[in-house]
Amino acid sequence: MRPRKSVKKNTSDDKTARVVRAIRAIPAGKVSSYGAVARAAGWAGAARQVVQILRKVHGLPWQRVVGSGGAIKLPGESGAEQRIRLRMEGVTFRGARVDMKQHEHKFGRSRRKSKG
Repeated sequence: MRPRKSVKKNTSDDKTARVVRAIRAIPAGKVSSYGAVARAAGWAGAARQVVQILRKVHGLPWQRVVGSGGAIKLPGESGAEQRIRLRMEGVTFRGARVDMKQHEHKFGRSRRKSKG
């Protein structure tokens, strides 16, 4: 009997690891949107899953991930804390939104394509 070839599947653990790497790649003073993080991780359209991963994985720079157009999506005190943390990193705001022209992190081109 021949041994089976190892086939790496696109598992949820693999997707989580790619999202975590993308979030950790955002430098202090920069931000990215939930959707951009998902695309950078090769999981386009998974902005909501990025939110779930941020809730589940501790120790990530969560304050650097914002809504589309720089909106702070967290309600109440969590949103206020995110704003404070970003200001401490030197991030500026235009009204209630992060100044994305100045602070948006641009990820390098991803070589992976999402398959689900």
